[in-house]
Amino acid sequence: MSIHIQESSTQAQACVIWMHGLGADASDMAGLAEQLSLNEVAVRHVFMDAPVRPVTLNNGMLMRAWYDIIGMQLTDREDKEGILGSQLLIQEVIDTQIKEGFSAKQIFLAGFSQGGAVALYTALQRTVALGGVIALSAYLPLAIDCQAALPKDTPVFIAYGQYDPIVLPIWTKQSADWLVAKGYNQVTLHNYLMEHAICAEEINDLSNWLTTQVKGGL
Repeated sequence: MSIHIQESSTQAQACVIWMHGLGADASDMAGLAEQLSLNEVAVRHVFMDAPVRPVTLNNGMLMRAWYDIIGMQLTDREDKEGILGSQLLIQEVIDTQIKEGFSAKQIFLAGFSQGGAVALYTALQRTVALGGVIALSAYLPLAIDCQAALPKDTPVFIAYGQYDPIVLPIWTKQSADWLVAKGYNQVTLHNYLMEHAICAEEINDLSNWLTTQVKGGL
């Protein structure tokens, strides 16, 4: 596991830790971050590379993955050992950023697809508040066993494509409903006319949301 850091030109007011999707790498999320319009706030972006592991769904091919996926059904995606291992890796990066001067409230966990799943899961295990969570085309894994310790006023940005054939829209909506049922009152749910992707409208909405959250935390 490696990380890549993109510093802001001025003193960073927040830190976003990014997790990519299955088979991608840190450069994928770096490309997304570059498209955000965050002119009003200074943000450090930290991009994580997932470990390389065999993925059952892809005939055991070695690729970067936060956890194994057995099949196409949601219940086929519950590689608990892999998810918990990735949670620990992400927690290490959070701890490092705190040691470098960020408060927990200045840190955001963000990810796309599988990366968004581990971002959401990892955030929910924390007892100390974060600045927010960003889950793009993702869902909450291990929801049946998940004990939500994260403070209920944590802002959460969830987005999905209406025609996503990989992470089905119903999975994302059920995850958002789960959060609301647990008492999370700052959940923002967006959907877009796309498949398993990122679109310009989504980037604009995320830019506005992130700017608002960072400003609100100053």
